[in-house]
Amino acid sequence: MKTSLRLALIAAMFLLAPFSFGADIPFLTGRVTDNADILSKETRRTITESLKAHEQKTGNQIAVLTIPSLEAESIEEYAVAVFNSWKLGQKGKDNGILVVVAPNDRRIRIEVGYGLEGTLPDGLAGSIIRTLMTPQFKTGNYNDGIQSGIKAIIEVLEGRKIATEESTAAGKEKGKPTSGLGLDDMGLSITERILLGAFIFGIIGLFTVIGILTPGVGWFLYFFLIPFWAMFPIIVVGTTGALYCLITYLISFPLAKLLLKNTDWYLKAKNDLRTKGQASIGGFTVSSGTSGGSWSSSSSSFSGGGGSSGGGGASGSW
Repeated sequence: MKTSLRLALIAAMFLLAPFSFGADIPFLTGRVTDNADILSKETRRTITESLKAHEQKTGNQIAVLTIPSLEAESIEEYAVAVFNSWKLGQKGKDNGILVVVAPNDRRIRIEVGYGLEGTLPDGLAGSIIRTLMTPQFKTGNYNDGIQSGIKAIIEVLEGRKIATEESTAAGKEKGKPTSGLGLDDMGLSITERILLGAFIFGIIGLFTVIGILTPGVGWFLYFFLIPFWAMFPIIVVGTTGALYCLITYLISFPLAKLLLKNTDWYLKAKNDLRTKGQASIGGFTVSSGTSGGSWSSSSSSFSGGGGSSGGGGASGSW
């Protein structure tokens, strides 16, 4: 799973029942918890000292966890659970980072707290994994791989530039035209963008159309969908593209309703809601109620719940 899927994970929480993690969450015993026993004593000491010095200098808390296996659990979900259990970072600043390595599963994750996502974005975290850590892991050299990754993370957080193969390549490409949509650091292939786009825009697009076609309660859907149009498109088109999507939505939705409000079928639906208490629109039965209205369908239903924070960072394998 690529780095920019964190919002898709949050969306899935609206639809899935609570789940339990396959791998246990260990106690926080220090800045380096080497439960997989892949690091030498000297490496653990060196990393611990580096992380301690960085925390004293910046207040950022970085921890390393190695476990033999995730036991069929996704590393993204496991890292979020450990991060929140350990409560890394200062309260109110969310300036923590967790590096998880599962050698038997050949999986690695850099989990980034909200307060540091601007400093260590997903794309850069993924670059550190791909160019500095996994090449060492492929040869079984976990000591140098983790040390190199931690060193790069600290340098980024302290404002120093790091040299990776990808950043060098990006420098050579500097000056070439881009899409202007902020897609460079999303870390998704075109196939993944198409599939995620079909899922995300299919859902919020459906409810947008229903809101446009529905008298009365349609305006509730207009305001209800604003945060969804603001956040979910980021996965597919990046932050700039998502901003364009939001602006388009904010303008086109009310404009479309104004253009439709005097059409015969819209007036009929409005009259049916007022006189009969319900109307049929595109196969959906729309009902009016004391709270302002509701909508339902005999063939489908949708419900939303609360979400939880977490999920920023990057994952990798070797």
